[in-house]
Amino acid sequence: MKILVCISNVPDTTSKINFTDGDTKFDTTGVQFVINPNDEFGLTRAMWFKEKQGATVHVATVGDASVEPTMRKALAIGADEAIRVNAVPTDGFFVAQQLAEVVKNGGYDLVIGGRESIDYNGGMVPGILASLLDMNFVNTCIKLEIEGDNVTAVREIDGGKETLSTSLPLVVGGQKGLVEESDLKIPNMRGIMMARQKKLNVVEPVEGVKATEDVKFDKPAPKGEIKLVETVDELVSLLHNEAKVI
Repeated sequence: MKILVCISNVPDTTSKINFTDGDTKFDTTGVQFVINPNDEFGLTRAMWFKEKQGATVHVATVGDASVEPTMRKALAIGADEAIRVNAVPTDGFFVAQQLAEVVKNGGYDLVIGGRESIDYNGGMVPGILASLLDMNFVNTCIKLEIEGDNVTAVREIDGGKETLSTSLPLVVGGQKGLVEESDLKIPNMRGIMMARQKKLNVVEPVEGVKATEDVKFDKPAPKGEIKLVETVDELVSLLHNEAKVI
């Protein structure tokens, strides 16, 4: 089985976010970038298939040279090869088009991506990718088992879980639950050293359509002042007379 894990290079959630050029561009100064958490769950599951079933695991992303440390981390975790499409990922549809070309050229049986990235939260790339490739698709996936070409997947739905039977080739939008957080792999020294010898292929983008454009970014409004109360009676009075919620 040949697996491609699509990963995004996203700011660490502890980073302080700022914008430049009249709030039209994201300021990367001092920002630590990491593998998108939803993608990391997928990468860890792919590594399980490598260890238990002998799968080959590649990782791919769309980005400039600044994303290569994140790609090297994926290689250090255990991926066999990395592919970077040399383009700025400004639009989800454009990203899906580039990844679709990688999948077509690589002949992958299973494509795993996160259900969404934690920066833009678009949640569109896996679904568009499956449509472009005419592959089966399971989103919000929290469990994945494969025997031959037969796949059993569990996904979250409103109010519960749904178990599905499908087949390869398949695109999966994974999330927390695909593996346990305790199973996430941290690169060790041996993995880091081996990653230096693994291929990180850079390919030029194909012609694609950018369907959206960022016009301006706005930060959330600052939190208002708070009042500290010492008694329940005082709290009830404020909720009744000022907040008017009771």
